[in-house]
Amino acid sequence: MAKETVVVPDIGGSDAAEVVEVLVAPGDNVELEQGLIVLESDKASMEIPSTLAGTVVEVVAKEGDELTEGAPVAIIEIAGESDDSVNAGEGATSPPEESEESAPTATQADPEPAAKDDAASSEHKVPVPDIGTDEAVDLIEIAVAVGDRVAEGDTLIVLESDKASMEVPSPMAGEVLALKVDEGQQIREGDPILVLAVSGAAAQVAEKPQATEPASPAEPGAGVTPEAATPSSAGEATAAKASAAAPAKAAAASGLYAGPAVRRLAREFGVPLESVRGSGPRGRILKEDLHSYVQKALEADKAPTAGAGLPVVPEVDFSAFGPVDVVERSKIDKVTAANMQRSWLNVPHVTQFDDADITELEAFRKSLKGEAERRGTKMTPMPFLLKACAVALLRHEKINASLSDGGNSLTYKRYVHIGMAVDTPAGLVVPVLRDVDKKTLWELAEEVLELAGKARDRKLKPADMQGAGFTISSLGSIGGRGFTPIVNTPEVAILGVGRAQTQPVWDGSSFQPRLQMPLALSYDHRVVNGGDAGRFMTELCQLLGDLRRLLL
Repeated sequence: MAKETVVVPDIGGSDAAEVVEVLVAPGDNVELEQGLIVLESDKASMEIPSTLAGTVVEVVAKEGDELTEGAPVAIIEIAGESDDSVNAGEGATSPPEESEESAPTATQADPEPAAKDDAASSEHKVPVPDIGTDEAVDLIEIAVAVGDRVAEGDTLIVLESDKASMEVPSPMAGEVLALKVDEGQQIREGDPILVLAVSGAAAQVAEKPQATEPASPAEPGAGVTPEAATPSSAGEATAAKASAAAPAKAAAASGLYAGPAVRRLAREFGVPLESVRGSGPRGRILKEDLHSYVQKALEADKAPTAGAGLPVVPEVDFSAFGPVDVVERSKIDKVTAANMQRSWLNVPHVTQFDDADITELEAFRKSLKGEAERRGTKMTPMPFLLKACAVALLRHEKINASLSDGGNSLTYKRYVHIGMAVDTPAGLVVPVLRDVDKKTLWELAEEVLELAGKARDRKLKPADMQGAGFTISSLGSIGGRGFTPIVNTPEVAILGVGRAQTQPVWDGSSFQPRLQMPLALSYDHRVVNGGDAGRFMTELCQLLGDLRRLLL
């Protein structure tokens, strides 16, 4: 049996981070990438994964220790090795060198029957693929069970973040031997999902990456939501690389132990951390502790933030009046509601209305039906709206700006990325079309259909819904003369589009039937004033009324 030492990898900085939790004990069997300890600074919380599979002989790191890159974490005994030496430091992750006598040669291959068995069947651990974020997301559905046979591309699980739901397909065909996850668990890229028994060439292809390229720890990215940024459990593979860690002495001196996700959530709630009693190791404050604090404050009819509390709407037992069904809202639904409430409470909304004459636009669009069929796409009104808005945004740059520096500055975006609200069974999502001003109507038509399809099939990634400077919400195909959309802050404006109707329009001598599309521009009055909005809407209506203006 060979013993090797797992050390602290590159954690993104030279400062020490404190060991706040030890996840294993001597005698435990650990898998590759299983968490050993949790390190925490005032800016980052990270699990240190095992770079070896085997049995824990000794846990070198203790709670309260301050560790830097290269510090020993644990000694692992690896089964099947003949070297009993203990390696540390840079050589910790390398297998012990074999002597010339014991090194296998080309003629010392395994017997033929064993080789055939290996080629016939092999176990392959399927991890979470690239999901567009390094933060943890919720596992809301497991689509397979132990014993199921799956084909390549079959859905294994369904993940949901605060902005998107996505299905994770199987990378190969095989039989499900074991599940490594549970519904309701939070997982991230690289975490094991299940074990597949794969056969034939598929098994050899599946095993090759594991043998030659061990998974490296993922680097945590920008946060998705506070809920998605909670520290992962001991069985989850997590990031060992993080933003530069500040000295843990600062946290110890203040008596507060809380990770960056908890601190961010506390700031959003307006909760002073010193008022919260931590229930984690060494008194560490967990997300649940914050929830409990806020819940108690509400129950006591006290606002959790000084001077910013809102009266609580009392619960009503509707079952007292007749039969009811209580259905849990999807995470997308709940996050959308929270975002809309935050925008409504913080942004002074003004909505401006106008009608665009799209008689000629609609005639031109219908004339493209044959060409659209030849191209294998469909030309809807949305590409025209996108293109017209892009031109208007370039000419009225304040509508494409955002507040920054606490409201002291304006950030003018020198790109035109436009969000498109899509209604799905799971809730409202807003995929983003990038560089709209640089794309043709046909390119936009294809992208609109593609993104709408991904939204309905829950295959959008978080990156597909980021970066917009302006949003279009169209209810034209659903109905309604108009509505007042809520600004998707930090954007400063959103366009609501109603159902077009033929109306009589006075041309100076008589009334003519013209197709009118109702438009409603809601804007943040801290940035956009009535004159800005009026000029933008006038320009937009002119562009939609005469497509030749798009060429100017």
